[in-house]
Amino acid sequence: MPRQTLDESRLHPAIRDTVANLNADIVHNVQAAAASNPVLVVGMAGNPFCRRARRALGAAGIAHHYLEYGSYLSQWRPRNALKMWSGWPTFPMVFVKGNLIGGASDLDKLLRSGELKRLLGE
Repeated sequence: MPRQTLDESRLHPAIRDTVANLNADIVHNVQAAAASNPVLVVGMAGNPFCRRARRALGAAGIAHHYLEYGSYLSQWRPRNALKMWSGWPTFPMVFVKGNLIGGASDLDKLLRSGELKRLLGE
């Protein structure tokens, strides 16, 4: 079942551009980084789960690119745009070969099972 979003026809024409372009720059940055890096971690300062994901990748010898957007007290609106775009409610957001695989716990499961290395073709 596809993730539900408000159909554009349900938006008043006067606000459609605002909705379509709200924090679009951060979404485009993440899309570009996910497309050009085998492993991308999107996080925020001060979040222990972001640190845990990065440490786990390092311990497994898997190179990754990291994008950080603010902290608990800053840049929450742009981070909210990422949540709305991806449908993923928390940080980090971990992308493998352009696909969102979830957060730190999901990454741990893929590392333990060996599936992450298979996804990367190793």
